[in-house]
Amino acid sequence: MPSPLHSVLVQPVRALDWLGSQGTRAIAALVVLGIAVPPLGEVLRPYVTEAIFLLLIISFMRVDLSSLRAYLRRPALVLTATVWTTIAVPTLIGGAAHLIGADANAPDLFLALMLQAMASPMMASPALAALMGLDATLVLITLVTSTALVPFTAPLFAHIFLGGMLSLSPFALGVKLAAILAGALAVAVVIRLTFGDAAIKRHRAPIDGLNVLILFVFVAAVMSNFVADFRAAPLHVLALAALAFAVFFVLLGATLLLFRRYGSERALALGLMVSLRNMGLMLAATEGALPGITWLYFAMSQFPIYLAPQILSPLATRVRQATRSAAPAAADI
Repeated sequence: MPSPLHSVLVQPVRALDWLGSQGTRAIAALVVLGIAVPPLGEVLRPYVTEAIFLLLIISFMRVDLSSLRAYLRRPALVLTATVWTTIAVPTLIGGAAHLIGADANAPDLFLALMLQAMASPMMASPALAALMGLDATLVLITLVTSTALVPFTAPLFAHIFLGGMLSLSPFALGVKLAAILAGALAVAVVIRLTFGDAAIKRHRAPIDGLNVLILFVFVAAVMSNFVADFRAAPLHVLALAALAFAVFFVLLGATLLLFRRYGSERALALGLMVSLRNMGLMLAATEGALPGITWLYFAMSQFPIYLAPQILSPLATRVRQATRSAAPAAADI
């Protein structure tokens, strides 16, 4: 007969298992819930840093070690993806925005776009890739290399494109990023050594459910003022949302084209990562001293981020099926 403690522990695990089995639908529901219950955002906002840390722990914990070793033996793909997301993307977005005069005519929006472009990929991107069944290990490795470079690349691009609009502290940002990454890695290693890879794989669904709960911290925090902003200026908010989706799909499409020779599944995983930019980290580096338009664009950019798994899930399924069907055919040749 199960003990009372066992019964108490089983119910939350079952709830997480169910939540994790909902996959991309659960991620999309976060946006609706975050908008519908604004007070939750105020409560959860102080815990965003802790949520980032937990997401990284889970991502490190679930790394496929055999895939990791394979990528480290042949680092060309990771290096190319790192250069693309940390150097090429801010160069192209900054250059295009400057050519159309956005820096002069809409400086607050230009600041938001450059913060987005200069940022490393979201720390939640490996978790989202895993939920979609994509190569989370490739995403995680590229995330780490890109994040390590941001303290050096972001101030450079800020100097080139933003001038006196923004003041970054690369040393403080670098120390913070290093502490987050090293700490998360250390905790993940302890968890893997304690429970083993087999147990982690066996409990994939509850871990996915935990990912969903942690991701909710982000969306609730940034969507807390959405209803008030929309009531005040609905067309303005819709225009910013349309721009956020356009930027997302341009980055996704460009990455798919650039990396298609590495395989459709890898290209889609990298495309997801590149299009999900960690604007929150960049905003934290400025201590939140930013114009209202910049904050509003940041909120609107959460829509494509959290709806991406649901939107791209059918494409990810087709890509995985095509990859698996092609593998036996190639083996028969």
